Amino acid sequence: MSTPKPSPDDPRPGQRSSPEGQAQGTSRDNADGPAGDSAATAVLDDLETLRARASERDQFLNLLQRTRADFENYQKRNQKERDQERRYYISGFAGDLLTVIDNLERATTAARQAGEQGPLVQGVALVQNQFQDILKRHGVTPIEALGKPFDPNLHQAVMQEKAPDQPPNTVVRVLEQGYTIHDRVLRPAKVAVSKPE
Repeated sequence: MSTPKPSPDDPRPGQRSSPEGQAQGTSRDNADGPAGDSAATAVLDDLETLRARASERDQFLNLLQRTRADFENYQKRNQKERDQERRYYISGFAGDLLTVIDNLERATTAARQAGEQGPLVQGVALVQNQFQDILKRHGVTPIEALGKPFDPNLHQAVMQEKAPDQPPNTVVRVLEQGYTIHDRVLRPAKVAVSKPE
């Protein structure tokens, strides 16, 4: 069997390829270039997308943190308001009872001035003390005003009187007892104060 003869166009071992072969290789390299550029562009686009999503995530996280802080502040404020309401919830009722206590005080004072010390007077005084004890258990206490410097936050001056033995603007007489409930004034004391000479 005879060996086929190589074609004159076939490159021999050790010989360089023809210009046509080199051109074909160059065209293949050029074909790979745009594909590589497209891949790099796609990676950059993906990176930008990830950055945008990370920025959105940070914005939502900040919004969540602010919303959570606002809600916690609302809960604290609401709890404080509820505590305040529970602390002062009897203010209206206590204020109405003060009128009853005032009338009991006037009755016992008038009876003592008339020289009466019988069981009826003692019973009225006992009821008055019971009312005051009940109010005290709920934080309602009398304002100590007599002999104190006039305080517009606690006292309501309704008249002035001469009192040479007292400094000016000193409470010399209590016309109506004042009361506080915890740290608030439930009713200011109506007083007479000394006037300067």
